[in-house]
Amino acid sequence: MDPDLSDEDSVVDLSFEAESPLAPLAELLERLPSCDWLLQGDGQQIFFPPSEAPGRPQEPRCWSSFLEHRVPVVTEEVAREALLSFVNSKCCYGSAAAGNLIIQELKPQTLCRYRLETFSESRISEWTFQPFTSHSVDGPHRGASPRLWDIKVQVPPMFQEDTRKFQVPHSSLVKARCPSCSGAKRRARQPRRCQLCSGSGRRRCSTCSGRGSKTCATCKGEKKLLHFIQLVIVWKNSLFEFVTEHQLDCPAELLAKAKGENLFKDENTMVYPIVDFPLREISLASQRGIAEHSAALGSRARVLQQRQTIELIPLTEVHYWYQGKTSVYYVYGTDHKVYVVDYPERYCCGCTII
Repeated sequence: MDPDLSDEDSVVDLSFEAESPLAPLAELLERLPSCDWLLQGDGQQIFFPPSEAPGRPQEPRCWSSFLEHRVPVVTEEVAREALLSFVNSKCCYGSAAAGNLIIQELKPQTLCRYRLETFSESRISEWTFQPFTSHSVDGPHRGASPRLWDIKVQVPPMFQEDTRKFQVPHSSLVKARCPSCSGAKRRARQPRRCQLCSGSGRRRCSTCSGRGSKTCATCKGEKKLLHFIQLVIVWKNSLFEFVTEHQLDCPAELLAKAKGENLFKDENTMVYPIVDFPLREISLASQRGIAEHSAALGSRARVLQQRQTIELIPLTEVHYWYQGKTSVYYVYGTDHKVYVVDYPERYCCGCTII
């Protein structure tokens, strides 16, 4: 007989595993004082942050100095070096064509990329539990639990996403019996025949060591559960991007990730839409991005910081001739990345290298 089992201990069937008891019984909840942030039946609830007054609107800007800014022009030499560097980084592209092709024409464009980042904090509460090990219980007898937005935590660096979990003070409750093992701390063996020994009992079970029962996975043999409200804080960086239109065949997803030269940066607790930029589509993108983030986060999260930038993205279409055929490739970004589809010296099939 298992010495860990007393006469008062009982065993239950192991043919099923009970669901994890995430929420305590209703009678236990009655011990908590009434608060407007308590859970309401679904086991999880999102809490709205306190509203904050917006800051002062931005002053009108003079964009004349910004318009004088120009990114370096891609020359024929730069275009060839960019292609050679790109080809040398690929195992199935030969470098002879890049070195010998004749560049016929360069068609440069400068695009504008608008980017809005909104760093926000949201708070969710949920019931959770852990085995009760007879330590002191931080329950309602020690005082009322604070409101979730009143709990002070260390905020991570701005625009760096993170998720952390905290136990809400004074929210702990002890459940007298574990529902998975009915307080027996062990689960009984299956009534059906053992698959390892075919019912002979001569092969020791690696799970129960031949005792016929195993430690309850829910309470870890402690017989009782400690329930408490867990605060889950999520710091998220929401991103809105827009790149001005162009007539070239370079994929938009590459230009969205391209390295650009900073033209304008505005960072504050709350930024305001750009309304007077010479390119109207950038002003409209700023208004649309801020409106979208406000609608998505306004009632569900606290905005901690916003940052909007305008960058110049150089894009050059390179027309070249090689072995009687003409084609194009693209040099984009301030670090001269290359996009090419029909490279003439290719050693394997099906490679479109970006």
